Amino acid sequence: MPQFDYPRPQLVRSSWTSLNGVWDFAFDDTQAHSAPHDPIDWQHRITVPFAPEAAASGIADQRFHPCVWYRRTLDDLGAGGRTLLHFGAVDYAARVWLNGHLVAQHEGGHTPFTADITDAIVADGPQVLVVRVEDDPADLAKPRGKQDWQLDPHSIWYPRTTGIWQTVWLETVGDTYIERLRWTPIFDGFEIGCEVVTAGAQRTGLSVEVRLWHGDKLLADDRYSMVGQDTMRKIALPDPGIDDSRNELLWSPEHPTLFDAEVVLRCGDTVLDTVRSYTALRSVSITRDRLMLNGRPYQLRLVLDQGYWPESLMTAPSDDALRRDVELAKAMGFNGVRKHQKIEDPRYLYWADRLGLLVWEEMPSAYAFSPRAMSRLVREWTEAIERDYSHPCVIVWVPFNESWGVPNLTAMQAHRNAVEALYHLTRMLDATRPVIGNDGWEASATDILGIHDYDGDPHKLRARYEAEHQSNTLFDRRRPGGRILTLDGFPHRGQPIVLTEFGGVAYDPRASEHHTWGYSRANTAEAFHALYRDLLQVVNETAMFSGFCYTQFADTFQETNGLLNADRSPKIPLEQISAATRNVQY
Repeated sequence: MPQFDYPRPQLVRSSWTSLNGVWDFAFDDTQAHSAPHDPIDWQHRITVPFAPEAAASGIADQRFHPCVWYRRTLDDLGAGGRTLLHFGAVDYAARVWLNGHLVAQHEGGHTPFTADITDAIVADGPQVLVVRVEDDPADLAKPRGKQDWQLDPHSIWYPRTTGIWQTVWLETVGDTYIERLRWTPIFDGFEIGCEVVTAGAQRTGLSVEVRLWHGDKLLADDRYSMVGQDTMRKIALPDPGIDDSRNELLWSPEHPTLFDAEVVLRCGDTVLDTVRSYTALRSVSITRDRLMLNGRPYQLRLVLDQGYWPESLMTAPSDDALRRDVELAKAMGFNGVRKHQKIEDPRYLYWADRLGLLVWEEMPSAYAFSPRAMSRLVREWTEAIERDYSHPCVIVWVPFNESWGVPNLTAMQAHRNAVEALYHLTRMLDATRPVIGNDGWEASATDILGIHDYDGDPHKLRARYEAEHQSNTLFDRRRPGGRILTLDGFPHRGQPIVLTEFGGVAYDPRASEHHTWGYSRANTAEAFHALYRDLLQVVNETAMFSGFCYTQFADTFQETNGLLNADRSPKIPLEQISAATRNVQY
């Protein structure tokens, strides 16, 4: 069984129990059962956290299954305190019972939820945990990202992910405990904002201790009284004053400085809860046509990353695989990734924080517009921002991609309202990061203008974008897909322009005949290297761009346009890729 480290890396307790492993499993295609006492035929065994479509689950069934069931018997859960049951992600709508008692319901396939199961625990004997998941494979009005609604993956869509696909785990806490932590870097004041949210019976007399370390050096030791169950505190860091010394304390891909944290919840002298965490000091902002990192212009070199693996689909094979993906992106010369149509596992964000890799976080799309689709999108996007707000690696939020789910932006006011509403909602939930309302084309409310252009001719790309005067006419022209770059009433206001999708060069060195595709094609390693080098030279040297995002990191099923094969082996030497990415001689 692959090992996964603590699943919630910014709120860590010393004692926890993973429930990953073998569970009883059943398909319920006719949805004949609604409760755990129904006579369910547990005809399969599944390895959690892998979806039943994945080979790693032990089932590998990619047919349509709108309803599935899980069951696991737990040992004695002990006594004292509260027992919390956590699910990293379950796609799509889950109901959870313990010993026949409904303990949780959650809708949304990419965000976590927690159940306090204490009152459902029986005094003696084993505990029976049952999960029912509904995931209609034909429902286009739910956020589904790249999961195909056709039986066989086609075009740019991939196999479905049904049910549990991230870690399930238990932990025991006291009657009052720290439920959430939120870290906010305050760059101008050289401060860290710490927001502590508690849960439980105790509401008065609470205090919080926060300690921050940089390596072995204690930076802050703060204690304050809580007012209610949600308190925000600014913690001043020792400011060395000199830029060189200041820069040592700032987080960036080149210097990913993290501050280790310990947060202690007390009532008087009694310790109620202790958690470990981490944070960082960094800022991301927009100044005219440049993206700024820590107050200085920063050129983005991103790669589009779908986050799929051949044997395990959206679930990484192991924690080491997540770390390796971060290392490979850096080894190929990129300073960031655009996680495409996926809310990635928090363990990936942990490694991006620790090793130094920027992340653009993008909401998985629905594909049919309706009030219900938008309410689902808003709920899940809000949960995703709450989950990932404190990760320093996350620098941009992207609620929509290529008008997916809002296909009539030029003609229908309701579709335009949806994009503008999500943009402003995101800015309200997080005022510290830029937001791209709709990436690729048909932009309205946005802090960065993202352009998608898969022209495989470097000379045409250079002619289209390099001349300064082109920016005056660029926005009156149609781009790939017949789309305009900005909607009427939203002219370019000088925001940074980033080529957020381009390239997509297909090269499959392992077979001469495959039913695969890309936006252009190379037939030899030499031709692949030459085309990649020439495309990257153009986008690196185009002054109009504040950065780029190349498609893509690794081959993903029928798409063979990755720099890496699906198993993460490089198609050409990593050194060649890195030199071309950075536009330096190899």
